[in-house]
Amino acid sequence: MSAYFFTLLSVLLLAPLLTGSIKSLKMWLLFRRPVSPLQPYTDFSKLIQKEVVLSHEASWLTVWGPYLVLTPIVAAILLLPPVNQNAFFLDWTDAFTLTGLLALSTFFLMLIGLDQASGFGGLGASREAFIAALVEPAMILTMFSVSLLAGHLDLGLAAQTLDADFPKAHAASFLFAALAFFILLLAENGRIPVDNPETHLELTMVHEAMILDLSGWQLALIESAASLKFAFFAAIFATLFLPFGGQLPWFLALVLFWVKLFLVALAVALVEVNTAKLRLFKVPNLLAVAILLSFFSLILFYLGGG
Repeated sequence: MSAYFFTLLSVLLLAPLLTGSIKSLKMWLLFRRPVSPLQPYTDFSKLIQKEVVLSHEASWLTVWGPYLVLTPIVAAILLLPPVNQNAFFLDWTDAFTLTGLLALSTFFLMLIGLDQASGFGGLGASREAFIAALVEPAMILTMFSVSLLAGHLDLGLAAQTLDADFPKAHAASFLFAALAFFILLLAENGRIPVDNPETHLELTMVHEAMILDLSGWQLALIESAASLKFAFFAAIFATLFLPFGGQLPWFLALVLFWVKLFLVALAVALVEVNTAKLRLFKVPNLLAVAILLSFFSLILFYLGGG
């Protein structure tokens, strides 16, 4: 039980470092002077001390909204698959539970954007709803495909099964599911080519448009939620789609899990450096690719005798 809580605590603490590492890696790859990977921690400490300025149109949703955005993501992290065999985990996690928690967090974030009664907030909320409507079915299909490959709907058991006995006969199906999930990771976390987390241009921003009017501890909580959401997706990718190392002793398995998280961050940085941001109405084409890949994964599984 103590190992379980220490693993979850490490994910919570490393989340800002992952997003900071992506920004630092991108600047290094672009031959610019990189910022410190620890910059998100500094930003949080500054924001938490600043005064909160509320819009005259804001209601209780803006005041309590950051907690409502953060709580479902923390709950989803508590349901992460274990990092090694025979470790304790909550064994009632499936695709619908995790997707529902993430959708709930997104819903409250959209409400915050609408509650500000500003054009930017409404613009960002409508774009977020447009993207989320395409991401959620693809995510359920992808996780369901992995569950079929492992023979367990529970994702914790699925991760342990894939690590102990990888279905080599269904390697192609597994690869399609991994590619689909990586696209969803980019889309759900507002990364290039779906969104640019570093822009404040009204023609392109999605996530940033919903939080432009937030400040102080409210903005700190929203930024923390964004970091935790990326850490959650990276952890799911590391445990389900990089299924090795679970036979190691607990601490070594945990260290290997951390290495996998930073490999995911490196992959995201490489994609962002070598990819241009898509126009908003081109985003459905990319998400359609994720849906098709998840369908191909299911079809190949059954064609392969699953």
